[in-house]
Amino acid sequence: MSGAEDGTPPGPGRGPLGGLRATLPTDPLGAGALPGGGVLREGGEVTVRASCPLGVCDGSGWIMGPEETARPCDCRKRRIEKARVTGLRGTLPKRYRGVSFDRPPVSDMAQAAATRAVVAEVRGFCDAIEDNLDAGRGLWLTGDTGTGKTTLAMLVSKAALEAGRSVAIYSTPDLLARIRRTFDAAGGEDSYSQFFQRLVSVDLLHLDDLGAERRTDWVLEQLYAVIDRRYNDERSVVFTTNLAEEPLKEQLGTRIVSRLVQMCDGNPLPLFGSDKREEYDPTLVGTKPPQPS
Repeated sequence: MSGAEDGTPPGPGRGPLGGLRATLPTDPLGAGALPGGGVLREGGEVTVRASCPLGVCDGSGWIMGPEETARPCDCRKRRIEKARVTGLRGTLPKRYRGVSFDRPPVSDMAQAAATRAVVAEVRGFCDAIEDNLDAGRGLWLTGDTGTGKTTLAMLVSKAALEAGRSVAIYSTPDLLARIRRTFDAAGGEDSYSQFFQRLVSVDLLHLDDLGAERRTDWVLEQLYAVIDRRYNDERSVVFTTNLAEEPLKEQLGTRIVSRLVQMCDGNPLPLFGSDKREEYDPTLVGTKPPQPS
C-alpha cells in the first residue's frame, strides 16, 4: 500500500529549510500548491510558508515523530476537504465581510432587550463553533424582514471560515437556480451529482430566506435531498426564514422541517420588530456598518 493510501507521507524526511520531502509529483490538493501555503519544488521538497491553522504542525500538514516518522495533522484533512468542495459559494458576501459582535448593528442588538438573548445565543454558538460543527448542530433564525437574521447567520459562517472549516452560503432561491444549471452543464462544468456531493459535504451549509422559494414538487424534492443527506451525515445547517415553524411546514412539508428542527435542537431564535434597514443612511455606501437582514 502506498503512503497516499495508508495515510503516511511519501518519502518522509526534511529538506534544508525544514520542509518535508515528498517523492510523489502530485498531492490531493493539487501539484505545486500544497496546503498551508507550501510549494512543491523541483526534487520533491516542500517549503512551508504558512503556519498550521490548528497550531499543531509546521504548516506542511504532517507531524514529525521519532526516527523521522510522520503522521498527518488534522489540518491536512480539513484542507483536503475544503479543496474537494471548491466551486461552491464559500465566501462571505461583500456587505457582511466586516460584520462583528463588537460593532453595529450587532453590538446595538446585544444591548436591546428584544434581541440581546438571541445575540448571546449566536455568540455562544460561534465561540464553540468547532464542537458544534463536529456534532452537526445548527441554528435557525426566524422573524420579520430587516431584523438582523442574515447578519447573525453570517457571523456563524464567518466563525466557521475563520476556524478553517468549509462553508457554502446561498440564498435558497439562488441555490435552486444553481442546481437547475447543473442539468444543462456543458463540458468541464459540474454535473448534478458532482455539485450535490460538494453541497452535502461542506462542514456548514448556510441557507438564507428558506421558504421564499416558489413551492413545486421539484423544489421540495431538491431541498429534501440536500437536508436529508446532511441530517443523516450529521452536517450542520444555519438558516434564516421569515416563517414560523407551522407556516414553514406548510411551505416545505413536515419531512424537511422536522429534520431541520432536530439539527437545530428544536429551538428557533426569534427576531421580530421593525425593519432596521431604514435606520441606515443609503448614501454612506462603503462606510456604513453591515445592515441587518
